[in-house]
Amino acid sequence: MRKFLFIATCLFTTTVSAKTIHVGANRNYKNITAGIAAATSGDTVLVDAGLYREQKMTINKRIFLKGIDYPKLDGEKKFEIIAIKANGVIVEGFRIMHSGISSLEDISGIKVYDCNQVTIKNNILEDTFFGIYIQNGVNCTIENNLLTAQGGEEQQNANGIHCWKCDSMRIIGNKVSGHRDGIYFEFVKNSIIMRNTADKNIRYGLHFMFSNDDMYVGNVFRNNGSGVSVMFSKHIKMINNYFEENWGDAAHGILLKEISDGYMSGNHFSKNTSAIFMEGASRVYMKHNTFENNGWALKIQASCMEVVLEENNFIGNTFDVGTNGSLVQNTFNHNYWDKYEGYDLNKDKIGDIPYRPVSMFSMIVEKYPPAMILFRSFITALLDKTEKILPSITPENLKDNAPLMKKAF
Repeated sequence: MRKFLFIATCLFTTTVSAKTIHVGANRNYKNITAGIAAATSGDTVLVDAGLYREQKMTINKRIFLKGIDYPKLDGEKKFEIIAIKANGVIVEGFRIMHSGISSLEDISGIKVYDCNQVTIKNNILEDTFFGIYIQNGVNCTIENNLLTAQGGEEQQNANGIHCWKCDSMRIIGNKVSGHRDGIYFEFVKNSIIMRNTADKNIRYGLHFMFSNDDMYVGNVFRNNGSGVSVMFSKHIKMINNYFEENWGDAAHGILLKEISDGYMSGNHFSKNTSAIFMEGASRVYMKHNTFENNGWALKIQASCMEVVLEENNFIGNTFDVGTNGSLVQNTFNHNYWDKYEGYDLNKDKIGDIPYRPVSMFSMIVEKYPPAMILFRSFITALLDKTEKILPSITPENLKDNAPLMKKAF
């Protein structure tokens, strides 16, 4: 009983002692730095609308820093704007703009240094080098922020949301545009990226490096240099994402390089140069994905093993599958191919003859890209028809033995 009373008293004391500090032109505290200095752990610092030019506002105590009507924090193209160095900090409701630029110092609009349980939500970040940067963070949330950069030269831009050596992150509902990479993960584990939109970023909408046991769900990656790159990672789940209009000589909806034990389901790939490019991937399972109106639906290099594609839809792609080798150790089964010209005599909705998704012309283009100028010519169609009857160049074992006659879903 005494223990219960002691805990209740502590909680009551903490609640009572927490206070709200107001910052603004007509307040006791005219600048945010002074308001933060006056606060103690657990306090709320409310900032009135207006323009604030302050050099690297450092939050080193657990406070809730909240803007009213989006006060503007201007780094004057010189400074990092907010530096968070305490656990449990919340930053909400600011327009953060014009940070400095320095690749040596990774200057950011908001930077979190080695902290846990930090929340950054409902902010607008404009013309920042890095937008939101978290290093060595655990159990942090970045939610419903709008991040835009000027685009232009890659050297003058850094990443919109950047996480390095983090665990249990939640990146939810953000919109990122014009940065080098929209969202960047390096050495990040047990984290989720959900309902974000990354468009018109210079390099990738989302970039994974050495990050394991992560999941991204319901995101849109549109019109970036390339959509997504997942590299040197394992146990990645990719569910219900949209990869759209990522065009260019080396552009992909998603690049999977040296990854293992991945799962892809419910994703939609539309109007990409290559929907998926896979190199050195192993044990990746793909089901219920749609590939529509891409240049190549799937480029799967000979270095990939134990990749399984089941019940996916391939519709309107220039090439369904491309590869660079003849030995294929992957499985295609029960997929729908709109180019399939087989028949179904027993009416079980499965084609009676296998479908070979690699055309002879795609093999030629893989080795000699300028040959693409002959696409849709009579000689190309003749070559492909001949190859289907008497396979000689295309991989013998890259085929769907049970192609669906109707869409998988």
